[in-house]
Amino acid sequence: MSTPPPPKCAVCQVNRVAWTKPRMDFCYFCLPGGPITPPPCRACDSLDYFSQGLCIRCHPGAPLHVGSCRGCLAWGVYRSNSWQCWSCRWWFTHYPVDACEFCGRESRINGQGACRLCWENARLHQQPGRAPNLETSNHHGQQLFLANLQYDKTGAARRRAARARELHMNRPPALPRTITDARQLLLFRMPPGQGAIKDRALTGDSRLLRYCEPVLRDHAERHAWTRRQTNSVVHTLKLLDALQDWPGAKILASDVAASIRYGGTQTSTLEILAAAGLLVDDRITAVERYFAKKTTGLPLEMAGQLQLWFGIMLKGSATAPRRRPRHEQTIHLHIQGMAPIWHRWADQGHASLAEISRQDFIEALPPEGANRLFADQGLRSLFAILKARKKVFTNPTRGVPVARSNITIPTPLDTAKIRDALNSPDITVALAVALVAFHGLTGPQLAAIQLTDISDGKLTLGEKIIPLAGPVLTRLTGYLDHRARTWPSTLNPHLIINRKTAPRTTPTSKLYAWRSLGVKPQALREDRILQEIFATGGDVRRICDFFGIGIDAAMRYTLALAKADPETESERLPTGTQDLT
Repeated sequence: MSTPPPPKCAVCQVNRVAWTKPRMDFCYFCLPGGPITPPPCRACDSLDYFSQGLCIRCHPGAPLHVGSCRGCLAWGVYRSNSWQCWSCRWWFTHYPVDACEFCGRESRINGQGACRLCWENARLHQQPGRAPNLETSNHHGQQLFLANLQYDKTGAARRRAARARELHMNRPPALPRTITDARQLLLFRMPPGQGAIKDRALTGDSRLLRYCEPVLRDHAERHAWTRRQTNSVVHTLKLLDALQDWPGAKILASDVAASIRYGGTQTSTLEILAAAGLLVDDRITAVERYFAKKTTGLPLEMAGQLQLWFGIMLKGSATAPRRRPRHEQTIHLHIQGMAPIWHRWADQGHASLAEISRQDFIEALPPEGANRLFADQGLRSLFAILKARKKVFTNPTRGVPVARSNITIPTPLDTAKIRDALNSPDITVALAVALVAFHGLTGPQLAAIQLTDISDGKLTLGEKIIPLAGPVLTRLTGYLDHRARTWPSTLNPHLIINRKTAPRTTPTSKLYAWRSLGVKPQALREDRILQEIFATGGDVRRICDFFGIGIDAAMRYTLALAKADPETESERLPTGTQDLT
């Protein structure tokens, strides 16, 4: 068990070396003059060669070599599992290291002062209706056992729950926790030791956990959390209490994210802290990190002007001239188009955007492509805000023609690919594809559908009511049965949920059901709009009303109708749904 694994091959860095005595730096496949077929194992004749003439199970340094558990000495664990059985892996994260009171061995000790080997022996001789007798069961020796084969025969789980309730009733009253918004600033931060933090969280009394325990218990019961999920939050709250620099202060969301390196969990803990009123959300959004990255190295005055524009775009402005906040994706695209231009102007010696002339703006725009559109829109927004806030003398973009985007002609998808997606064995994927293929929903609309939006075979989207097609209703019925069987106690109001969102009320990602498919919802929606264009002969008004798009977007689809062969398209089916079913 203590034999280290042999080094990896110097060439492929995947397989282990062919042998180590005498020294060899190559595997059999990378030997000079090779590849050479490895010989069978000299111990068991297995063809799964590892190194030194032995296979992956017989070599003492192989990941599948069988040995004894480090915690309970049970036989049947692998090196790849750190020589721990499944139960000891849980013990190693919940109990501190100490000397066992009954066998004297140094190991992980539970609340009764026993290691796991003594505890399992006590459970082996436990009488029904009585607590495990650790003294008598370990007095004349211990019985070893095979790993991962223990199960509850005597109702120990019920007794542990009763003991936990008794300990909770006899627990001394929690000290009052004073919540304050004040926080002592640190001169410098010394990174704590990972082992010390874990031991402190296991052994110390957590006032933060006592404060949040009623909220946690109520939240976990209402949202049908599993015991594992609840225990993970308990462990994270203990870690946060051990990591907190200023007792009594609210918890920063960044500290919760930092607790992951010590074995904590983030999303569920944030929900509990927010419900308890202890959360301070100081997380930096992705667009803020992107903006900070793209403005690094710019002159101070120019960076200040850009920061003013970014703050107004992100949060809006309540003072005249008023401005509504923009979507983060819009800001990201504007920064993507403008960032090369900022640095080019800085390299040319411009220290402020007030020095930019109309000619500089025209010359800075890319000649073509999507970046030209993003840069044009972003710079117009930038200089309009700076001019309104009197940070520049003139707006250099005024009077310059607006850049137009390149108009592309959408193309239909392969019907066989859509049919395969509709008949997917994953009922969630089949329902998502059916809703988009038959009714042209977008990815965000699909993720936002709630159970109450569907009634009497009709889907309500805002002010629009859509009668669902027959194939959609069939897949909807199958999915609702699957949802009720898998998550019978979930409170999530959304139609489509998964393992992560079932114990919460948040929607899934808009691409959740599409990750394993070779088609995206936008492409499938465009195919559905094309089918409607061909069926109606280019009725733009009907397309706009049915799919909720503008005139310019609808005219883009009429280009496909104009480009198609009239004789061929006259024989085309009204819609592609007949082929799909």
